[in-house]
Amino acid sequence: MYQIRSMSPPTHVAVLSYGGLIPFVSLCALEWIQPLYVNLWHEALCAYGAVILSFVGALHWGFAMLSNGLQPRARRYAYIWSVVPSLISWIALLIPPFIGSLLLVACLLVHYGFDVRMVKATVLPGWYLPLRWRLTVVAVMSILVGELGLLN
Repeated sequence: MYQIRSMSPPTHVAVLSYGGLIPFVSLCALEWIQPLYVNLWHEALCAYGAVILSFVGALHWGFAMLSNGLQPRARRYAYIWSVVPSLISWIALLIPPFIGSLLLVACLLVHYGFDVRMVKATVLPGWYLPLRWRLTVVAVMSILVGELGLLN
């Protein structure tokens, strides 16, 4: 299969992707800068994390629909997996914030593992996986550091 090897995403993709980290970093920082409102900031951080987790899950739905080289079994699993992050996100928002945050972190990391599998199974741009890793690391670190702010 032919795979685009460029490691740099298009400028608009980079701007949108890295711009999507602003709420993670900002809300995490606010937990430490304005501790009086730590519960509000942490709730907002988790809600944003849940939205983003749902978004990255939906990417796999798109891959399943559009990837010609995907084997039927892999396509079926991509469709199934694509809805799991939304369900986990919803649960994470219903349970106590400390546990919900950890659930979001775990699912973000597991989802990256599914991204790795998808890259091996189909044709995706060479920049996709490195970009997803950087975004995942910042999101996970923001939630975990925010978690510490909640405990502070």
